[in-house]
Amino acid sequence: MNGRSVYEVRKRMGQRLAQETGVEADVVVPVPDSGVPAAIGYAQASGIPFDLGIIRNHYVGRTFIQPTQGVRELGVRMKHSPNRAVLEGKRVILIDDSIVRGTTSLKIVRMVREAGAKEVHLRSASPPIKWPDFYGIDMPERDQLLAANKSLEEMARFLEVDSLGFLSVDGLYQALDAGQRDPAAPQFTDHYFTGDYPTRLTDREIAEGRNDQADRQLSLLSA
Repeated sequence: MNGRSVYEVRKRMGQRLAQETGVEADVVVPVPDSGVPAAIGYAQASGIPFDLGIIRNHYVGRTFIQPTQGVRELGVRMKHSPNRAVLEGKRVILIDDSIVRGTTSLKIVRMVREAGAKEVHLRSASPPIKWPDFYGIDMPERDQLLAANKSLEEMARFLEVDSLGFLSVDGLYQALDAGQRDPAAPQFTDHYFTGDYPTRLTDREIAEGRNDQADRQLSLLSA
């Protein structure tokens, strides 16, 4: 993509993640399949062994875009199976490509613990997703985005993990060999992480303007 190998970039994201959020553990386990390259990179940078502690059913599609929480939870149970031989008695670093609502991550963490993991350390190979997308990706509003509403400590408690870590925005740019992020002219559409949208959100501005006008009218009526 634009002259970059996506696979190699994802591995570098995992390497940067290990440098920024390293923790002592026995095994690095990807959340398949999107977490695999980053987990390989994390294992390479940390020296902690990589292994497949979760087996994915490839006949189940994406879960985070399903319309209801019940359907998403059913999809997670059908999609992932723990590999007890890898997880039991181990300090596990779980590597995922991102955390959106956090509900899928919580189910996976509980599944890993039920398989006998001694510790679970969750790492995201992307920065915290704090802002929705309005350019074609089916992503929730801000009130449903875990990182938009909780601190790192609160997210760790919600996800029932021993520790939680995210790749930084600067680390993401470095993994992309893009140098330092320029806030005045971002090289990428990084609005999910920064709230710096590449265009004005005209429809939203109009809707919020109407709401402001309605509030003013209500205030006048009540006065």
